[in-house]
Amino acid sequence: MNARASRAAMTIGDVLALLRADFPDVTISKIRFLETEGLIEPQRSPSGYRKFGPADVDRLRFILSAQRDQYLPLRVIKERLQEADRGADPVRAPRTLVAADTDAPGPPVRLTRRQLLDGAGIEEVLLAQLEEFGLVRRSGVYYEGEALTVARAAAALGAFGFEARHLRAVKAAADREVGLIEQVVAPLLRRRNPGAHERAADTARRLAELSLELHAALVAAGLRESLDH
Repeated sequence: MNARASRAAMTIGDVLALLRADFPDVTISKIRFLETEGLIEPQRSPSGYRKFGPADVDRLRFILSAQRDQYLPLRVIKERLQEADRGADPVRAPRTLVAADTDAPGPPVRLTRRQLLDGAGIEEVLLAQLEEFGLVRRSGVYYEGEALTVARAAAALGAFGFEARHLRAVKAAADREVGLIEQVVAPLLRRRNPGAHERAADTARRLAELSLELHAALVAAGLRESLDH
């Protein structure tokens, strides 16, 4: 942020433009929601428009990073911000959850329903719809880390008019890709020699990466043809 921008009051649109590079899924609705929850308190102009300053942007960056990188619920984030307001440094607070990385040591992330709702910034009704259409599933009373990614993406798509029922086609396509990958790695899983399961997992991950690259390329090509007409 340059010196001129830091001195001037920013609109919510200005703040969104600053944050989008690091947080592509942030929306105006999300910023308003965080204000409603009391995590940010931008000033208001006499006509009622929000006026954001550099401190507000820094506060939003901390909130969004804590949600994305640490999967912290809003309640915990709010407590840490209150500590910061009293003079503590929330950035140095210990992490309570780790990113859902299958290659990282330790157990995968498991989220409670409340953590999933707060982490994705969604309401109960949307989560119920995602479960109804099979996009998010529980394992016992917990959700796996991927559920958070799905919920956040669904919330971001909702800003463009997409509903959970519209995403069934995406889920069906993903299920078909999983089925194809399972066919390839099934012979590896049947082998009894040491390391067979690890090789099958590595193969499945590589096939998933290639499948995603192919999917992205096909969507980009289809959109280009559609928009060029």
